Amino acid sequence: MTTLDLTPRIDASPRGRAGDTVALIGRCLRRSTRQLDTLLLAVMLPVMLLLMFVYVFGGALDAGMDYVDFVVPGIILLTAGYGAATTAVDVATDVEGGLMDRFRSMPIRATGVVTGHVVASMARNAVSTALVIGVGLLIGFDAHASALEWLGAIGLIALYVAAMTWIAVAIGIVASGPEAASGFSFAILFIPYVSSAFVPVDTMPSVLGAIAAWNPVTPVADTLRALLLGTSVDGSTVAAALAWCVGLLVVARVASGLLFRRRR
Repeated sequence: MTTLDLTPRIDASPRGRAGDTVALIGRCLRRSTRQLDTLLLAVMLPVMLLLMFVYVFGGALDAGMDYVDFVVPGIILLTAGYGAATTAVDVATDVEGGLMDRFRSMPIRATGVVTGHVVASMARNAVSTALVIGVGLLIGFDAHASALEWLGAIGLIALYVAAMTWIAVAIGIVASGPEAASGFSFAILFIPYVSSAFVPVDTMPSVLGAIAAWNPVTPVADTLRALLLGTSVDGSTVAAALAWCVGLLVVARVASGLLFRRRR
């Protein structure tokens, strides 16, 4: 008599794990397209903020240049914060709903769902960033970046978005629920406001100016602005921007892995 072996076969090879991760990335991307209200808010809100800053506040602020040129890089970085807040809520929803626990009981790589959220966030931010730059160009953003400078700016934006996204993932894993994740990640949205993203640091009161000078967003905003406008880029500012982005990315990625394993 022949006995059938019904034990699930787990493909532990790199190819098998990659296939699991790709499938879970596809799941998160499809989820983003089905949440039309969230997707529209993530895409349209940065554009609305850009128009508000330029046409409502721009006339009252002296940035030493056309305010639209000054503020577009800041809005791009603010966009990453809004995208991160959405990611934190999505991760917390999966954790609270027991989805990750169900994935652990299946012969797949459970951490792939976290990677899926990161890729979906990067995709949403890419659309939002492109729209902000496009609208900025329509309303007078005077970008003089060379091809190499555009590549550098895109790389810096991607690095910053990745860092903010992994921070959001860590928040989503540790939060008690989607509401708590939304509250914690909301704090991320305020970080760019106390930096050089929207006004020059030297126009702030002394205490706020000192905080802004040490704010990680300040060197990133200054570097991105210089790259997009085709102006000289200070080497120490570039080094600080890259150090902050890489440091935050590594710390958040490691923390996310540790927090994920602790929930088992």
